[in-house]
Amino acid sequence: MRKILKKTKKFLKKFGPGVITGASDDDPSGIVTYSQTGAMFGLHLLWLSPISCIFAIAVQEMCGRIGMVSGKGLTGIMKQSYPKWVSYPAISLLFIANTINIGADLGAMAAVAQMVLGLPFIFWILIMTALTLVLEIFMDYKNYSKFLMLLTLSLFAYFFTAFTVRQDWGAVLQHTLIPTFYPSREFTLNVVAFLGTTISPYLFFWQADEEVEKEIVEHKIKGIGIGKPRIFVKDIKDMKIDTIVGMFFTTVTAFMIVLTTAGTLHLSGITTINSASEAAQALRPLVGDFAYWLFALGIIGTGLLGVPVLAGSSSYAISEFFGWETGLGKKLKEAHGFYGVITIATLIGLTINFIGIDPMRALYYSAAINGLMAPPLMLLILFIGNNKKVMGSHTNRRLGNVVGGIATLVMFGIGLIFLKDLFGF
Repeated sequence: MRKILKKTKKFLKKFGPGVITGASDDDPSGIVTYSQTGAMFGLHLLWLSPISCIFAIAVQEMCGRIGMVSGKGLTGIMKQSYPKWVSYPAISLLFIANTINIGADLGAMAAVAQMVLGLPFIFWILIMTALTLVLEIFMDYKNYSKFLMLLTLSLFAYFFTAFTVRQDWGAVLQHTLIPTFYPSREFTLNVVAFLGTTISPYLFFWQADEEVEKEIVEHKIKGIGIGKPRIFVKDIKDMKIDTIVGMFFTTVTAFMIVLTTAGTLHLSGITTINSASEAAQALRPLVGDFAYWLFALGIIGTGLLGVPVLAGSSSYAISEFFGWETGLGKKLKEAHGFYGVITIATLIGLTINFIGIDPMRALYYSAAINGLMAPPLMLLILFIGNNKKVMGSHTNRRLGNVVGGIATLVMFGIGLIFLKDLFGF
């Protein structure tokens, strides 16, 4: 037994940035986008989950390897190896997408708190904003994220509900393996949002920087961009396992949410989710009236886990570009600029909730914005991953380039089709 426990502990040590990145990917924006997919299209878009899983693993593995090999975040590499006209748009795209996503997540957290506990929306949005800032700035994120991952276990309710409701499993298999396409603006918007909430810009920067943070903890380097870490084949292998597990978890969760909402909301005639209570209805077959509480736990738990990642990835990018002290491992007095960016991004996100967009729709639209802004950054990641001056002998392998290239082309293509439908050009 002791030998088994020792091996299990050794295996679990492989998990770190990749698993946390995957868990934070199932943020409120993801939950609502996947719910909207099942409600609107039933089982017909289940095929997006396995495709997005393959794409996400390829892109996130590149990001993790880039951070691990270079000892720098993506911004540090851009600053050192590319002209400023490359860095400025990349950081701007990230900051805009993240800030909108932060606002949507905060709004959703406040909306579900209002749903189950009452009190005005304005009260809860201010509480959620203050809570996320205090926890991120003054609490060690590593311990904080472990606690929050317990709250996100409520997402497993979708796994059980998917098997509780009656399903046509032949149709489930068919729509998982065979893509279905619709010539409509709603379809292209949904695909852009689905891919955008799974393959998001903030995840790229976050995982690269977290791999570097891990190296600092392991004393391989003194700080982000300070020193060159020694990397072994085993390190790369462990990072790949970590990334695969993390992204597999997030896309299986997406699959189960689509399956659940297809078998509940879609069959009940709810095809557009306009409120937190409508989204919560998907869990009613499993837990009845407790569905509202379970849905609230999922949204608030994933929001408290995801908002710091969103704000943190923006801050990593901006702080590293300007050469400020950087890292969640540092105290406030050591990294004023780093935590200042986190605060500013969160407060700007807060203001988005006062422009009159319903919180549930805001989540969906923020996912679509991520989908539109991700492809240019994915192209840049491909260039960095193949840059021998940066990566040495650890450049992308052929399979990674093929899958990453296809993912970039697909997301560019579907984004252009959506913009064409939207603006009629």
